Amino acid sequence: MLHVDIKKRLADFTLDIHFSVQNNIVVLFGPSGCGKTTTLRCIAGLIKPDEGTIMKGEQVFFASESNRFIPPRYRRIGYMFQDYALFPHMNVRRNIWYGVKKNNSKANELYARLMSLLRIGHLAGRYIHNLSGGEKQRVALARALMAEPHILLLDEPLSALDHDTRLELQVELKKMQQIWDIPFILVTHDANEAKALGDQLLFLERGRQIPPPSAWDSYPVQCYGVSY
Repeated sequence: MLHVDIKKRLADFTLDIHFSVQNNIVVLFGPSGCGKTTTLRCIAGLIKPDEGTIMKGEQVFFASESNRFIPPRYRRIGYMFQDYALFPHMNVRRNIWYGVKKNNSKANELYARLMSLLRIGHLAGRYIHNLSGGEKQRVALARALMAEPHILLLDEPLSALDHDTRLELQVELKKMQQIWDIPFILVTHDANEAKALGDQLLFLERGRQIPPPSAWDSYPVQCYGVSY
């Protein structure tokens, strides 16, 4: 289980958030600028919170009381950025292998499995500028999973896609989470996407958890959101 209980002072408000997630998908939902991406960056270790704890099982990533902070490279966390952050000077294969420390039989088996599952084997030699939005999304997801993360963070991964591709890749993300069986933490401000993907929903407004809107009362997943 991943446990997050942190505070981080920002320019306009203080991010004050706490939640736990098992091996499923938790969606951080709210308007732009409410602290969703900052939460992901704190979990990844790209930003250091001011107070609190971040733990995965017994491993402590951050604890303000004991002044403990584990750098990102030791957290085994995959991060899929909103713009995918793919390298235009590398082809698809090199992008996916980027950052893999050991090129052994296990890694090659994982690569082949990802190419098959995500249906991108035919793209291996292409460069990024020759890919569609949906193809870029699949390549970015393959690269994140190639590192065999214990947690996957996704920052509005489908926001730039057309409606049909977006629906198709929502299904892909659900399937990949079930196969990998690790926590996925996904950021969105799209209500339909939150409903389609979330096993748990956490509502944010100006850095604080808020009660679920009344329109969500009948939605059959766990909805976080009580203010402190």
